[in-house]
Amino acid sequence: GSYFSSEIDPYAIKIANKNYPQDEGNRLGNILEVKASNLPKIDLLIGGSPCQGFSFAGKQLNFEDERSKLFFEYVRLLKECKPKYFLLENVKMKKEYEQVISDLLGVEPILINSSVVSAGSRPRLYWTNIPYTEINKKEISLNDILIDGYSNRDKSHCIDANYGRGTNLRRYLYRGSRQVIFTDKEFMKKLLDNKPSIEECNTIGNENKDKWRKLLPIECERIQTVPDNYTEGVPDFWRYHMLGNGWTVDVIAHIFKGLK
Repeated sequence: GSYFSSEIDPYAIKIANKNYPQDEGNRLGNILEVKASNLPKIDLLIGGSPCQGFSFAGKQLNFEDERSKLFFEYVRLLKECKPKYFLLENVKMKKEYEQVISDLLGVEPILINSSVVSAGSRPRLYWTNIPYTEINKKEISLNDILIDGYSNRDKSHCIDANYGRGTNLRRYLYRGSRQVIFTDKEFMKKLLDNKPSIEECNTIGNENKDKWRKLLPIECERIQTVPDNYTEGVPDFWRYHMLGNGWTVDVIAHIFKGLK
């Protein structure tokens, strides 16, 4: 069997080729230029696309938004390729957007939070015609996968594509995003027992820079159940970027069990 990929991010391509070397002809580049007529019979079509471009005016979708265009390219290829199985992943969204996708794909989505099989929280919707059975929960906590340091959370906040830009105590404590790891247990306890005001957070964070940090790329790999050092070989910012954009491997592996 052959594996074809459509990707334009040079760093993602480099990592994919490092781990799964592909023939030049199997790298299809921009999805806008992919035609089913140039491909052999496809058995499984998988993908994920931005959803921000869905807009309603009397239930009319905005087909021209650059971001939603990619979803419609997936739908186009699904119709052209007529694969036996398909899988589309997306973030949780407004019910009306969700329904548009469900109507076009002909199936309702399954909501799975990656926290059932990983050390991170990541609620995502999966539209698929692969027979699905409930996923068995794995007992794994954020503290289990850290290289060093401590977390007050059992599961990491969702890793986003911009996590490489860094984090701070204010964002972590008040917005519930951009996971922070503490290198000093006493500092962590004191901070959480006496939660500082939003205004105080930056000062405390700057004065105690040696007592907290962001997740390391290898820790983000573990949160996404990707093998250690899988994304090694590109600048750290892009490692975070692709892990934040990527799928939780063990969730996908579970869904694919239904292919048997």
